[in-house]
Amino acid sequence: MTSLSLDSDLWCRRFHPSPIAERRLVCFPHAGGSASFYYPVSAELRGPVDVLAVQYPGRQDRRDEDGVEDLHRMADEVCEALRRWSDLPLTFFGHSMGALVAFEVARRIERAGGRIEHLFVSGRKGPSRDLPELPHPLDDEGIMAEVRAMSGTDARLLEDEELLRMVLPALRCDYRALGAYRADRDAAVGFPITAAVGDQDPWTPLPEAGTWRERTTAAFDLRVFPGGHFYLNSRPAEVIAMLREHLDTAPRARDHEQHD
Repeated sequence: MTSLSLDSDLWCRRFHPSPIAERRLVCFPHAGGSASFYYPVSAELRGPVDVLAVQYPGRQDRRDEDGVEDLHRMADEVCEALRRWSDLPLTFFGHSMGALVAFEVARRIERAGGRIEHLFVSGRKGPSRDLPELPHPLDDEGIMAEVRAMSGTDARLLEDEELLRMVLPALRCDYRALGAYRADRDAAVGFPITAAVGDQDPWTPLPEAGTWRERTTAAFDLRVFPGGHFYLNSRPAEVIAMLREHLDTAPRARDHEQHD
């Protein structure tokens, strides 16, 4: 397994450490995704913002580990890993499956007396109060068909059998986790949520993205971008602008210390 830098740990990758950072953004990848997906976000926000990207087991430098097929267990482990990173005000951003993981981690931190400044949930409908998650394919052919339809993976990867063998185990595991996930019926957080979605996303229609409103007792906002499920690949500047809009006005480290 590849060794980690002193600025990262098993669960979190810190691509651009900054001694002047006053806020921290924690990014949660989609199903089959890895921490490196958020390298461009880290590069754009470096300096005043410390960006952490969560690395799930079973991919990249953690590919020799078994994946986690329970999103609640995943959230427990990420929550524990984030303890060492609580010295700065925290904002979360999660895309697709990552939105659900970010929500569950945020709930755990809040229950333990911690604080999240804002939660951005992207490309995912809010956890239903009554219905389970829509089923995902579990056979390799069905998984790859869905990945192609989402247009979130480089077409060259889908044609490379060796790379596919490396990616498929993580996808299978993540899809099983999504199929088994159930949110607590009344689960909600006490801080603002912004739901972001592509206007042509067949997996997250706008009304369903809006159901995240039910999962916060604070402010809610819905941001719509041109594009499909992976709108953030084609609209990176607009996504960064949305994050900066919040982060530029979020509490700073000194405010965080005074609050504590």
